Amino acid sequence: MPENPAPAHPQTWQDALPHLSRRGLLAAGTGGALAALLAACGSGSHDPAGAAPKDTRSAAGDPVRPGGTLRAGSPPPPTAVDPVTAYDGTSVALIQLVAEYLVWLDKDFKLVPRLATGWTSDAAARTWTFTLRKGVRFSDGTPLDSAAVKATFDRLLAPENKSSALSAFATILEPGGVAAPDASTVVFTLKRPFSDFPYLVSAGNYNTVILKQDYAGDFTKKAIGTGPFLLDSYDASRGAGFTRNPAYWAAPKPYLDGVQVTFYADDQADLVALQSGSIDAQLLSRADLVEPLAAAGGITVDKVEGTGVTVLTLRVDKAPFDRKEVRQAVAFALDRPAVKEGVGAGLGDLGNDHLLAPAFPAAPKDIPQRAQDKAKVARLLAAAGVDKLRFTLTFDPPSKDYAVTIQSQLKQLGITVDLDQRSSADFYGGDQAKDAPWLFTTANLVGWAGRAVPSQFITPMVKTGAVWNGSKYSNKALDAAADAYDAATTDEERRAQAEIIAKALNEDVPIVVTYWSGAVRAYNGRKFRGVEAHPSAYVDFSSVSRV
Repeated sequence: MPENPAPAHPQTWQDALPHLSRRGLLAAGTGGALAALLAACGSGSHDPAGAAPKDTRSAAGDPVRPGGTLRAGSPPPPTAVDPVTAYDGTSVALIQLVAEYLVWLDKDFKLVPRLATGWTSDAAARTWTFTLRKGVRFSDGTPLDSAAVKATFDRLLAPENKSSALSAFATILEPGGVAAPDASTVVFTLKRPFSDFPYLVSAGNYNTVILKQDYAGDFTKKAIGTGPFLLDSYDASRGAGFTRNPAYWAAPKPYLDGVQVTFYADDQADLVALQSGSIDAQLLSRADLVEPLAAAGGITVDKVEGTGVTVLTLRVDKAPFDRKEVRQAVAFALDRPAVKEGVGAGLGDLGNDHLLAPAFPAAPKDIPQRAQDKAKVARLLAAAGVDKLRFTLTFDPPSKDYAVTIQSQLKQLGITVDLDQRSSADFYGGDQAKDAPWLFTTANLVGWAGRAVPSQFITPMVKTGAVWNGSKYSNKALDAAADAYDAATTDEERRAQAEIIAKALNEDVPIVVTYWSGAVRAYNGRKFRGVEAHPSAYVDFSSVSRV
């Protein structure tokens, strides 16, 4: 992931894709047109005048039935429920019930105006201006203004606060880059052009919820936000209770009277609770567990495309993977459809050993899909002078099934894989500059949550000297293409740079990507409607209604 500062866990949130606004943006062709189009995108989908939506029908067109409490299950948060530093799925979901972003990312990867009603950029995409929604108040009655937004981002950008968001802003936005020229306007001045910047102040950068100017921590005891629910109770071992925010700016939402979250020790207990009717929905669903239950006992499983991925990282500076032929041999030894079916419950798209997921609009389409080729594996190992390939694969518990699958598949081709399972704390712990296993072992599996834009994978994972470059890969041509991609303002430019990046990774194989995962959320469809899966497991229950 690493959205998180060390020793944060990579397998967390961040994501959504730039289909809608970026395609429009790229179609504009020039910087001036870019600014105009972004302004249009920002002011669009809800209410250009900043008024709250008044819909009283569900997304499917059904009339809503207000009232009721949605009972949800989730694992207990392993980290503090603090909007500034949280990075685990449960914490992020609890926070999203109470606090909101300038921009939301919906399940179809669209940017949706939320506390901001519009945004524009200059021709170079270096200065971004956001207009705030009028009439919004925090739950204690304090009006939302630009000072609160500026304070929120200043807080995230301060290294001493150790926010998980800091890495997402690296080389793009630095302290001092946020200004509040008037009460309803916020201006971001970037260090370099970045045409996808709205994604970095959206839910795609999950710590960027807007908090009061004087926020000082202790969120679970004094949770103040602009969101649809109020946090009434919190017990770190049992759960959390929420009631409807009667002063929510988007009235008549939320339709529910409340949300009650119960913590379960593991996924199986959470699943049993759903099957037995003890809960109505899951915050975090596992596809392999809930897929077999779809339509059984009233359980509905909503699915979405995603960009989450488990990456097999190979150290290019250490034997045996300092030979490109050996890395390619491993890539050609894997049966990708079988991995996707066995590990990913069949959801998602096949990977092709680069970081441009098929869901990204700029993903190249002319690179041949890599497939298992036993004869080619033998030729590549022979060319590398490797008679018997053997290596150790390090991973943490969430990647165990993936690791066992790799071991089994490679064994069939005479390649021996010794499994080295660590606890998650050990795997992602240690000195991030010297010995953290996920960054320094010869071969490892790292689960990366979905990202809104490909740069959020490329910049930290494979650019020369990048903070999460576990393969120690370096390619100056790729570095230049990554910078050019971020600054590109036309569709053609982006596709051209994306192709350079993808071809370099596909050829050099510092990482192996067998498939891109989808996401699911299970709920009782006989009792509630409007519960949706999200590519990053984000939660928006403001439109949930009784059936």
